[in-house]
Amino acid sequence: MKSLRLTLTALVLSLFVPTAFAQDAPPQTPDVRTIVNKANLAAYYRGEDGKAKVGMTIIDKNGNKRTREFIILRKDVKDGGDQKYFVYFNRPADVRKMVYMVHKHADPAKDDDRWLYMPALDLVRRIAAGDKRTSFVGSDFLYEDVSGRSLEEDTHELTETTDTLFVVKNVPKKPETVEFSYYNVAIDRKTYIPMKMEFYDKDNKLYRVIESKKVEKIQDFPTVVKSVVSNLKTGGRTEMEFSRVTYNINLSENIFTERYLRRPPREAIR
Repeated sequence: MKSLRLTLTALVLSLFVPTAFAQDAPPQTPDVRTIVNKANLAAYYRGEDGKAKVGMTIIDKNGNKRTREFIILRKDVKDGGDQKYFVYFNRPADVRKMVYMVHKHADPAKDDDRWLYMPALDLVRRIAAGDKRTSFVGSDFLYEDVSGRSLEEDTHELTETTDTLFVVKNVPKKPETVEFSYYNVAIDRKTYIPMKMEFYDKDNKLYRVIESKKVEKIQDFPTVVKSVVSNLKTGGRTEMEFSRVTYNINLSENIFTERYLRRPPREAIR
């Protein structure tokens, strides 16, 4: 009888103890492709569309400041795929009514379509593919920073995992088309929001840093509401603060067409 009780006890332990251990085991680290895909969705594809008011402060190495204020609209053609952006500038006077529009293509074989309307000249200018990594309206942000970089343009390697972050190294597949040799992205493990990006030049020296300084949950989406880019070579930095952020507002496809560059719709002005 004693032998029978021991056998039953062993059976019970074999059934339940491994399950208890499994519950306490740490979650398995996702593969790097899963990580960068989730980070891309978290950073650029919240909801089917979105709108925000943006305040930008450009600060040079001496502490002198310039400001920009604009409205940004976004509409996804496909989740994780093509997108459209419309940026309307309200202030200051020298950029008022200026419009920047992007049709972003996830396929790296197809260049993004970018337009800039300059009201002082009443001129619509197409931005060449080679200009996407140039200054966005005189700030330390680049045109490419606004809509993001295609995942297919880089190779990705998970180089570090901490309790709170995944760190991914990204190397351009066509290094001759960009000014950096690689960049690291620190991604929050819970939200998959990119918290810090560090760009290294052709001499492998850190020269540019983008940081998510404040994240809030808006309509159940973790959202960066303050970001800062620092140019370590010039000593300057640019801060962007996002307010009146809304998602899933059913923006019309018609907004993201050339006809509205000169006459922006009400959604883009207010």
